[in-house]
Amino acid sequence: MRGAVIHAPGDVRFETLDDPKILQPTDAIIRTAVTCVCGSDLWPYRGLDLTDEAHPMGHEYVGFVEEVGSEVTAVKPGQFVVGSFATSDNTCANCRNGFQSNCLNREFMSTCQAEYVRIPQAQGTLVATDEHPAEGFWPSLLAVSDVMGTGWWAADAAEVKPGSTVAVVGDGAVGLCAVIAAKEMGAERIVAMSRHESRQQLALEFGATDIVTERGEEGVARIKDLTDGIGADAVLECVGTAQAMQQALHAARPGGNVGFVGVPHEVAIDGQELFFSHVGLRGGPAPVRRYLPDLIDGVLSGRINPGKVFDLTLPLDQVAEGYKAMDERRAIKALLKP
Repeated sequence: MRGAVIHAPGDVRFETLDDPKILQPTDAIIRTAVTCVCGSDLWPYRGLDLTDEAHPMGHEYVGFVEEVGSEVTAVKPGQFVVGSFATSDNTCANCRNGFQSNCLNREFMSTCQAEYVRIPQAQGTLVATDEHPAEGFWPSLLAVSDVMGTGWWAADAAEVKPGSTVAVVGDGAVGLCAVIAAKEMGAERIVAMSRHESRQQLALEFGATDIVTERGEEGVARIKDLTDGIGADAVLECVGTAQAMQQALHAARPGGNVGFVGVPHEVAIDGQELFFSHVGLRGGPAPVRRYLPDLIDGVLSGRINPGKVFDLTLPLDQVAEGYKAMDERRAIKALLKP
């Protein structure tokens, strides 16, 4: 088969790879319907995560089951399935508590920008649709496998409630999906922090009520201006930088919450400052599997359309251009078709 391989910062190639095989009785093999480039893929692409040796890339996927291991009964060949970037048996104590992304048998997917993918722990990881969805639904179902599920987790972790005021730090695909989540959870005011007009327009379409273009402490000051000097009830941090985290913590009101889902890079939190702020903080890898059934239903019923975050569609063999376009902010998110 063919798939994406990163060799060094800025160097992603489309190469011939070994076909995936069933290695464990809990595995499945899927034929990729569509895949994509994630904002977190840009960390190694930009050299901010170390690439010691060439390796495949990608952790977002939907597709058709080709083969299953002997212990997999929840899905069968021919079905269309949606999974998560973190595999889970969906039976261990952490899974039963709703944190499938911390499953005791977890593996992080890392080979999905390819024509075929092996899915470990397929029994608990994959959710099949009742029938093959029309291709028009594929982008949104792909978004559910990561960015929509992660945006939902940001809002859930920050305890967004009906009537609340929410600030979203980050205007990438996760931040934009977090706007959808906040609206679905009943937030009355949703402030999207963005400096890019196309992303601002999409945030407004998804349910944002206000746009703040300032960053850092200037952005915090604008949030305070909009909330009578108090701060937001919930802040959704969807970037992962030190500045974004500080902005999120300072923009939350005393007693408010921050849900942080951006993969942290050089983030340090002052314990004294957090202690006296009365701000709650929760985050981590999104337990996407917890949300998959409801989010899939939301997509197929037409209630949500997170696939609009894909503003560039390329054949899979042009995956390098997808990385480049996102790195240069010419695209929010690149959809790849095998």
